[in-house]
Amino acid sequence: MFLTIGTTGTPERPATDLGFLLHKHPEKAQAFSTSYGKAHVLYPEADAERCTAALLLEVDAVALVRRGKGKGRGGAPDAALAQYVNDRPYAASSLLAVALSSVFSSAMRGVCNARPERAAEPLPLRIEVPALPARGGPELVRRLFEPLGWAVTAEPVALDTEFPEWGDSRYVRLVLESAQLTLAEALRHLYVLLPVLDDAKHYWVSSDEVDKLLRAGEGWLPDHPEQKLITSRYLSRRWSLTRQAMERLELVRLAEADDSEVEDIDNAVADETETEEKPTPLAVQRRDAIIAALRESGAARVLDLGCGQGQLVQALLKDVRFTEIVGVDVSMRALTIASRRLKLDRMGERQASRVKLFQSSLAYTDNRLKGYDAAVLSEVIEHLDLPRLPALEYAVFGAARPRTVLVTTPNVEYNVRWESLPAGHVRHGDHRFEWTREEFRAWARTVAERHGYHVEFAPVGPDDPEVGPPTQMAVFAMSTGTATEKEAKAA
Repeated sequence: MFLTIGTTGTPERPATDLGFLLHKHPEKAQAFSTSYGKAHVLYPEADAERCTAALLLEVDAVALVRRGKGKGRGGAPDAALAQYVNDRPYAASSLLAVALSSVFSSAMRGVCNARPERAAEPLPLRIEVPALPARGGPELVRRLFEPLGWAVTAEPVALDTEFPEWGDSRYVRLVLESAQLTLAEALRHLYVLLPVLDDAKHYWVSSDEVDKLLRAGEGWLPDHPEQKLITSRYLSRRWSLTRQAMERLELVRLAEADDSEVEDIDNAVADETETEEKPTPLAVQRRDAIIAALRESGAARVLDLGCGQGQLVQALLKDVRFTEIVGVDVSMRALTIASRRLKLDRMGERQASRVKLFQSSLAYTDNRLKGYDAAVLSEVIEHLDLPRLPALEYAVFGAARPRTVLVTTPNVEYNVRWESLPAGHVRHGDHRFEWTREEFRAWARTVAERHGYHVEFAPVGPDDPEVGPPTQMAVFAMSTGTATEKEAKAA
């Protein structure tokens, strides 16, 4: 996937100022990790008269398949070959748009402390994209770019030059030339219109995409004759988001026509009556799901195994039905931080009697863990090397044997929805693995069968119809008749 940005200059205003504007030195070849591969920036030519910067994106197609499980453009569950043989590594798309925004973020905002006057003035620009998917053909390419001040060359790419009778493909070779646009404006045009022409996005489109569209479209999208098409395609034809964006763009247009600010137009409701809530962080959703499951199980005495800095212990202490809460971690430093968070040294005697913190390794049996109603392993198992999982399994399910065990872990399939996560990377540097839903369920069912539990599964966070939730939770409950003889007599 390839794109070049070139300009011309004079000895007084050298073309190599492009390096300052892009914040990338012409004498260096640089590489950057992006969401779905490695981006390279290099300069095929760089002198006072002509300077060209090239962005080359190496897409990790295999990682795309592994993270997306074959969903989206170029792959489907019943088309195994199409998952690997497709145009994603070569044709400009939202993958390239994300790389542009990541690698040239300052340039896209028009920020250049070294050459502020150059950043604010138009440049003679030439942009070339050798392979651009254009659903709508060269005519649509011109309808999108020409109103923005570009001279457009969109040459159809033949399906096969050896067989001209096959006709043209849906790709074009695009050349854009203009002397009336700033570099920041040019980059914002590309950021929005590349995925619009491809008519597809490689990641899940959520409500924050509306804000991205309006930021990148500031100054040109409200008055664009193809505004509705651009908005609809950019937001993957999600009508609710498209309607929201169109309403906000209309406010911008009205404000510009009235020579006023958007806030002055959209003032029917006072700021203090605003009821829109911020999204609940995933960590909070996870704790809420765990506490709800513990309540449903009827547990009173709870182990938080791998308690870390004590966030879950702190939340459990707020509910009086949990009469004893024990935080366990192998890290003494984490336990010290947890003690400070809980303010154990200043806690009242009655409250302090409900909570304990102690050091222990889950790779070994520990008699102190026996006899509890429930145990929680929240985002713990993925921090262990796979060969050590059987030891944890026995220590918890075989030796400690609480009636209920809750296990949460990341769903690796959902990683594809995080635009900022580099391809093939796990969510945390200490994660030894991250499982798909199928892998997690297979492990959990094996553990349950081996130790006399039955298990159910629940999503945590938004349950994406294609890739599932960001966190997956298994709820183990001891099967009837599997308690120890001592427990049975006590019952």
